[in-house]
Amino acid sequence: MLPRTIEIVEVGPRDGLQDEPNIVPTADKIAYVDAVLRAGLRRVEVASFVNPKRVPQMADGDDVIAGLRGRDADLIGLVLNERGIDRAIASGIGEINVVLVVSNTFSERNQGMNTAEALKMSSAVVARAAESGIRAGVTLSAAFGCPFEGRVDPARVVALATAAAEAGAVELSLADTIGCAVPTQVEDLVAAVIAATGVPLRIHLHNSRNTGLANAYGALLGGVTAIDASTGGIGGCPFAPGATGNIATEDLVHMLHAMGIETGIDLSLLLEAVALVERITGRPAPGMLSKAGIFPKT
Repeated sequence: MLPRTIEIVEVGPRDGLQDEPNIVPTADKIAYVDAVLRAGLRRVEVASFVNPKRVPQMADGDDVIAGLRGRDADLIGLVLNERGIDRAIASGIGEINVVLVVSNTFSERNQGMNTAEALKMSSAVVARAAESGIRAGVTLSAAFGCPFEGRVDPARVVALATAAAEAGAVELSLADTIGCAVPTQVEDLVAAVIAATGVPLRIHLHNSRNTGLANAYGALLGGVTAIDASTGGIGGCPFAPGATGNIATEDLVHMLHAMGIETGIDLSLLLEAVALVERITGRPAPGMLSKAGIFPKT
């Protein structure tokens, strides 16, 4: 059964901009966040507490968070290790996502540790976040397929999700990091993780093989409570070969509203945010709604 409402988590200011070839000014990032907030989004991933030498676009995360202080929004930062949680605590951010890559090869390339070590690290980070009053979720990256190892055993994902939940994660997220999933696979894995953990579940989808919106539908059938999306459909993972953009927030919202599922988002204002993203990046956004327009026209 489809839900009547769904939460959309905007990840463009982090996942969307991290792969840009040119450094985006801090003021433009803040303007981007403000634009999606005007459209009605309330949870926004705005920073990544990672080594700035590896991801220079995210080097100003502390300044972005400081510039957004006082906004009516839940701001989220991405954490890859215990050095990251140090920065997150110092920044004053209220929520973090800890990355746990489910395949050993990708985990070692992305975080310099195997999955077992990453699970231990993520559990320690979740505990430290809780002690500091920070809401901590865990994102299981490459949950549907690894760029180096291929298909991922669903039982492995369920086991890691269960361990993350037992460590105290208040929310879990399944990430199709390279955009290889199909709707039936998404529905089945979402349902399995929810049944095993009882923890609220998000889905993070990339549109690498043009199955992103179909996979969002599969996730809804499986029982997700939130869906990540990036305004304009920009983004990708610089450490995963072939991982192109996220699903576009405006395309997702347009589909959901036409299906009778409420999001609390104003599509007209969201298209204004898309126009801003295009000015910031200097090129047309991959999303389709900004090209075709809202239907029916109001």
